[in-house]
Parts: sequence; C-alpha cells; structure tokens
Amino acid sequence: MNPSMSTMPRSFAGLRWSQRGALLVLLALAAFAGLAPWWLPDPHVQDLDAVLQTPSARHWLGTDAFGRSALARLAEGTRVSLLLALGSALVAALAGTTLGIVAAARPGWPDRLLQGAGDAVMALPALLWVLLLSALDPGEKWPLYMGLVLTAWVEFFRTTRASVGVLLAGPQVQAGRLLGFGPVYIARHHLWPEIRPTVVALTAFAMCNAVLAVAAMGFVGIGLRPPGAELGLLMTEALPYSDDAPQLLLAPIAVLLLCVAALHALTRTGEPE
Repeated sequence: MNPSMSTMPRSFAGLRWSQRGALLVLLALAAFAGLAPWWLPDPHVQDLDAVLQTPSARHWLGTDAFGRSALARLAEGTRVSLLLALGSALVAALAGTTLGIVAAARPGWPDRLLQGAGDAVMALPALLWVLLLSALDPGEKWPLYMGLVLTAWVEFFRTTRASVGVLLAGPQVQAGRLLGFGPVYIARHHLWPEIRPTVVALTAFAMCNAVLAVAAMGFVGIGLRPPGAELGLLMTEALPYSDDAPQLLLAPIAVLLLCVAALHALTRTGEPE
C-alpha cells in the first residue's frame, strides 16, 4: 500500500468525521484490550464442565471448546495484535525515516548501500519475510515482530529519501545552512514538519498491514501458538465449532475488520467533512 504525499490533519478539530470515528474505534478497542485483565477472567483457565456455553451474563460471548471465556480470549487477542502492530510500525517508522534522511543527505555510498538493502527486502513478498523469520522460533512473538519491522521500514525509507532530497535543495534549507544552523536544527525545523504528515500516514498503513499479516499467520497455524491468543488464531480455533457457536468466529472477524477499517480511515486526506 502506497499512501499519497498529501497531508493529514494535525489536530483533532481538523479531522474528518470519519477520522474522528476511526480514532474513537481504535481507542475503544485499546481500552477493551488493556482493561480486560481487571474485569474479565483469566483467558487461559480451562473449565471442561463449561464447554461451548452460549452467551450469558457471566460469559458475554460464551465459552470456547476448552471452557475458556471467549470474551477474555478476544481481549487478549486484540491486545497482542495491536501491540505487535503498533510496536513494529513505530520502530519501522523511526528506522526508515532516519535512514531516508541519511541517504538524502549523503548521496554517495551510504545512499547506494541503503537502496540496495531496500531492494533486497522488496525482492520477496512481505508475508514471506515474516514467514521465514517466524521459522527461527515458531510460535514466539519476536520473529513476527522482526519480520514486520523488516518489511515495513523500506516504504518509510523510500518516501522520506525522495521528500528530503527535494527539501535539502530548497531555499529554506540553503538559507539555514548559510546562517550556520546545524543538521539537527535543520532536520527539526525544516525537514520533520514537512515529512511528518506522510510519516503519520505511512505508520497507519504499516499498522494495518501488520494486523493483517499477524492474523494471516495465525489463521494458517504458523504464527503464535496456543494457549496464546491472537485474532487469526482465534478464528482457526473457532472454525470447527462455527455451527454450534458462531459468535466465536464472528467476534474476532469483527474486531479485525474494525481495526483495518479504522486504520484506513485515518489515512484519508482532505478537508473536514
């Protein structure tokens, strides 16, 4: 996914109504996932006498095939997916943006080396990189995290390099250099304000791709492993019981759709609605 170079609103008051709704949805999901341990039962505790119970006042989404609270499992899966997506997107944004500025400022061998590294990463599909790294330690979080970062930094790097290259040749940066301002001042006052909207948009896209990638890996059984919870893994676990307990399958699908739709809405540009 390649977002455009157009800017995003910088304040909540300037957001489109769809973006405000997207932020509220993401905050609600984050609050649900973060506060769940305080009011929901342990998602790993099994009760074989309460297998596949229907939704009730005690278990709002019923229980799964091991008698575990489906709502607690959903909260844990949402938390894991959001944390993996946010962490990988922020690290990729920091690394890719910094390297993009370095490549634009040093057009010699550093630029060629970084472009070659980016081309090598882009030579394989992003999901394949995540799969290859996951094979290093199957079922653990860190290979997924590293794979997501590896595949996301290139877009930040390329976009930042192209933007900063134009800015460095502009009159504002040239005047700043003549006045004796150092690279840190120029990056902070002349480069970052111009590239910030694009970096924010790319971060939202990176989070969206990460949520989908982690869910896809979990769904095919090569991501996180039980008893851990993750949205794709929850779907896989619920598939055999979709006729008897459809809410077990529909709930993680709904959360995944909400996450993806909200993150996409945050990247929309234009005047407030």
